[in-house]
Amino acid sequence: MMISKELLLTYVYLLVYIVLSSGVILYNKWVLSPKYFNFPLPITLTMIHMGFSGLVAFFLIRVFKVVSPVKMTLEIYATCVIPISAFFAASLWFGNTAYLFISVAFIQMLKALMPVATFVMAVICGTDKLRCDVFLNMFLVSVGVVISSYGEIHFNVVGTVYQVTGIFAEALRLVLTQVLLQKKGLTLNPITSLYYIAPCSFIFLFIPWYLLEKPEMEVTQIQFNFWIFFSNALCALALNFSIFLVIGRTGAVTIRVAGVLKDWILIALSTLIFPESTITTLNITGYAIALCGVVMYNYLKVKDVRASQLPVDTMLDRTAKELKMEKKSSHLYLPDDNADLGGNSTKNDSSDPMVDEEAPLITSTRISHLGRSNLSS
Repeated sequence: MMISKELLLTYVYLLVYIVLSSGVILYNKWVLSPKYFNFPLPITLTMIHMGFSGLVAFFLIRVFKVVSPVKMTLEIYATCVIPISAFFAASLWFGNTAYLFISVAFIQMLKALMPVATFVMAVICGTDKLRCDVFLNMFLVSVGVVISSYGEIHFNVVGTVYQVTGIFAEALRLVLTQVLLQKKGLTLNPITSLYYIAPCSFIFLFIPWYLLEKPEMEVTQIQFNFWIFFSNALCALALNFSIFLVIGRTGAVTIRVAGVLKDWILIALSTLIFPESTITTLNITGYAIALCGVVMYNYLKVKDVRASQLPVDTMLDRTAKELKMEKKSSHLYLPDDNADLGGNSTKNDSSDPMVDEEAPLITSTRISHLGRSNLSS
C-alpha cells in the first residue's frame, strides 16, 4: 500500500512539473505578445521574476529560517556566483525576448538544441570529451532542428538568433555550475540558489533594461496589472521548486523524459491557444528527428553512469571470489604442501590477511572514484 502511495505521489509531482512548466511558458508568451496582454518588455518581466524570487528566498532564509544559508565567502561569490548569475540572466533575457518574434511551438523545437549546446560547452570547458557516438547524436539533433526551421512558415531570423543564443547561454551556465560550484564543494538547493543568484541576476539585467527598455517605458504607455505580474512571478517561482521536488524524488533522467512529454503537450496546446502558431508536416518531421537524437543522447548518458558503477560491483565480486578461491585452494593444498614440504604452509596462511587488507583499500578507492564520476556526469 505504501509503494502505491509513493508511486502516486511521484506521478503527482511529475504532473505538477509539466503543468507549471507549460503554464509559465504560455503565460509569458501571453503577457509579452503585442496581440494579447501587450507588455513587450522581456527584460522588465525577467527582472520582476528575479526580484520576486530573491525576495521570497530572503524571507525563507533570513526571516522564517526554513533553510540555513551556505558558507559563502567573497572569493566564491566573485568567482562562482557572479559569472553563473550573468549567464543565467542572459539566458532568461534572450529566451523571453524570442517570444516577441517566434511562436511557442517553434521555440520548443529549437530547444531540442539544448543537449548540443551543453555538449559543445562541456567539451570547450574540458568537462566532457569529444566522442564519436555523442557527436553523431548531436549531428542528428542539429539536422532535425534545421529541417524543422526550414518548415517554419513564420520563420524570423531575429527571434531564432535570440532563442539559440539563450540556449547556449543556459548551457554555459550549467557547465559553469558544475565546474565552479561543485569543484569548491558548494551545494545549493533551489532556495539558496535563488537567494544568491537572483539578486545578482537582477543587477545584470538592470544594465540592458536601463539602456533598452527604460527609454521605451518613458515614451510609451505601458499597462501594468499587479495581479497578472504577481501570479506570473509566483508560477515561475513554483516551477523552480517543482523541478527540485521531481529530481529529488525521481532523478535527472526522469525529468528529461518528462520534459520531452511536456514539449509535445506544449506544442499542441500552443496551436490551440495561439492561432498564429501554425505547425507544418516538415516542422513535425524535423522535430521528431531531433528528438530521436535527444533520446539517444539521454540513453548514452544513462549508460555512462551505469558503466561507471559497474567496475565497483565487478571488482567487489571479483575480490570476494578470489578470496574464496584462495581460502579453498589453501584448504585443498595445505595437506599436500605439509606432506611434501614439511610444513611450509605459513606462506599460504600469510597471503590471506594481505588480500583482506587490500580489499577495503580497493573498495574505498573505487567508491570515491564512483562518487566523482556521478558528480561529473
